Amino acid sequence: MAKKSASPQTERTYERFPLARRIEHFVMLSSFTTLGLTGLVQKFATSPISQFLVGAMGGIENTRSIHHFAAIILMLGTMWHLVVFGYNFFVLRTSLSMLPGPKDAIDALQAFLYNVGLGKYISLGKTRPKMGRYTFEEKAEYWAFVWGTAVMGITGFLMWNPITSAKFLPGEVIPAAKAAHGGEAVLAVLAIILWHFYGVHIKFFNKAMWTGKMTEEQMQHEHPLELEAIKAGTADRRPDEATIRKRQKIYFPIAAILTVGMLAGIFGFINIEETSLTTIPPLAEQQVEVFIPQTATPRPTSTPTLEPTNTPLPTATTDITITPEGTLSAETTPTVAAAAVVSWDGSVGPLFQQKCAGCHGASGGLNLSTYADAMKGGASGVVFTAGDSANSSMIVKFESGKHAYAELSAEELSQIKAWLDAGALEK
Repeated sequence: MAKKSASPQTERTYERFPLARRIEHFVMLSSFTTLGLTGLVQKFATSPISQFLVGAMGGIENTRSIHHFAAIILMLGTMWHLVVFGYNFFVLRTSLSMLPGPKDAIDALQAFLYNVGLGKYISLGKTRPKMGRYTFEEKAEYWAFVWGTAVMGITGFLMWNPITSAKFLPGEVIPAAKAAHGGEAVLAVLAIILWHFYGVHIKFFNKAMWTGKMTEEQMQHEHPLELEAIKAGTADRRPDEATIRKRQKIYFPIAAILTVGMLAGIFGFINIEETSLTTIPPLAEQQVEVFIPQTATPRPTSTPTLEPTNTPLPTATTDITITPEGTLSAETTPTVAAAAVVSWDGSVGPLFQQKCAGCHGASGGLNLSTYADAMKGGASGVVFTAGDSANSSMIVKFESGKHAYAELSAEELSQIKAWLDAGALEK
C-alpha cells in the first residue's frame, strides 16, 4: 500500500518505490549500461571510438571479462526479481498491475489521439487517458526488458558455451546467436535512449526511482487512478500479520529451493565449459609471426632453383631384358610421377570449405574462405605456421580433442599437416 505524508510547509508526497526496489533498479541499470558499452564496441570493432574504448578498458580480453561479469550481475538481478515477485504475489497478494490488458491498448490510442490534436474530431482524444499504478508505456518498457533479457540469455549461453551447444544443435546456431545477440543489443540500447529517456527524463524528470516518492501533482498527472484508489483506501493493502506469517512458512522453503536451483543454473551457465577463447594459450606465451605475406611461401628443398608447381615432375623407369645371346639389356623410359605438391587451391582450401565454412566464413572471427584470410588468423592470433605443423595452433587444437565443430579424419589432418610442413603454399 502506498504511504503518504503531509506537512504544512511541503507538498504532499506518496511513496512509490521502497528502498529495495530502488537498489534493484540501480543494479540492473548499472549492469545494462556496462553490457551495452562492452558489447557494442565488440560488435562495431572497426570503429575508432570502439578501438579507443577497448584500449581504455585494457584490451579485448579485459573487455570480454567485464562484459561477462556484467552478464552475471544481470542474471543474479533477474533471479532476485523473480523471488521478490513470488513473495509479493503469494504472501502479500499484491495485484498484478504490470500485466497488460485491453485498457492499455485503449489508453495508448487515446494518448495518441490527444497528443496529435485529434480530440476535436474524435471524442476519445479529448482528454489524456487516466492510468493506474503503471502506464501503458511503463508496461511496454518492462515487458520489452523481459523479452530482451530472455533473448540475450539464450543467445549468450550459445556463444559462451559453443562446444556444448554444438553437441545438441547444428553448428549454424552459433553465428545465428551472435547475429541475434548483437541485433537485440542495438535495439535495447536505442529503446532506452529514444523511449525511456524521453518518458522519464525529458518529458518531466521523474525522480521516483531515486527518491522513492512522487508529489501529488505528479501522481495526478501520471497515475490519477492510483491516486484515487489511495485516497479512497482501496489501494493494495497488506494482510494481517498472522496471515503473512502463515504464508511465509509456505513460501520461504519453496523460494529457497528455487533460489538454489537458479544459482546452480547460473553456475552451470558460467562454468559448463572452457571456451575457445581460453583453450588456446595467450599470444604472449607463443612465438607467432606478426605478418605473413599473401604470396606462396617457398617450399623447403635442397634444390632451391626448382619452382613450386602442381605439374607432375618427370621421372624415368628402367626396363631390364635378357637378349638371345644371354646378355642383359637395359632401356630407360621417361614416366610421370603420380605425386603432386599439396597446395591451398589444389586440395586444402576445398577441404576447409567443405568442413569448416559453416562457422569460419566471412561472418567474423577466423575466416577460412580464402587463402589470404586464413593466413591472417582470427581473434586469438595466427592459426597456421608455415613449415611447422607441430606448432600450428589449429593442429594442436584438433590433436588435443578440444575442437568439436568439425570432424577431420586422420587422412585429412595428415593432408593439412603435409601442406603446412611443405610451406603452406597457395597454388
